[in-house]
Amino acid sequence: MKRVGTSALAVAWAMASVVGVTGAGPASAQVPSGDLALSSARTAASVASPAGVVETSATCPTRSKRFLPSKITMAGIIRNATIVFPSRVNGVPGAPPLTSAGKWQVAMDRKWPIRPGDPYGITILNAHVWPDGSALGNKMLAKLGLGDRIVLKSATHKLCYRVVKKVQVSPREALRRYYKVDGRPRIAIVVCSGTRLAPGVWSKRTIWYAAPRA
Repeated sequence: MKRVGTSALAVAWAMASVVGVTGAGPASAQVPSGDLALSSARTAASVASPAGVVETSATCPTRSKRFLPSKITMAGIIRNATIVFPSRVNGVPGAPPLTSAGKWQVAMDRKWPIRPGDPYGITILNAHVWPDGSALGNKMLAKLGLGDRIVLKSATHKLCYRVVKKVQVSPREALRRYYKVDGRPRIAIVVCSGTRLAPGVWSKRTIWYAAPRA
């Protein structure tokens, strides 16, 4: 399958991430927001997710028909967090809402052609990080590492993944690999990280790539 329009979308997403889309809110605009400063990372390590910690002993399938997931579980971080599907803003994939609930949700772009279960390409997801260390992305930055399990599921389907790569990059270089519609099947979750320069403006992006594995 050819990559169609991914470069333009990646550039738009990266630029929106650099300047912010609304510039509003305590830690975010329409893109995931972040703070990977050591002090915030230490704070994030003590954050307890409202959904609790997941057990990972259940049977975990690595193949499925393509599906639209509604829940995501990250081992040791959160269980059955809600996946939301915000509208794009100026062609840029949206982030979860800036609410108490949205801090613990994961966003997926409904218009993106790749979904879990497809035999190629990357399913793209994002989450919030807040400067006070109180969001899902903060806990991911502190605890989600190589080999950790991520599970996506709907009412009728389930797929299990393991993190195979974690990278921190600048906003301008972040997303060319993130927006792949070919290659081996993966999911990728991006959050802002680095230094908070201004409301909605962050110096880095952290991306986790995960492959279908039990």
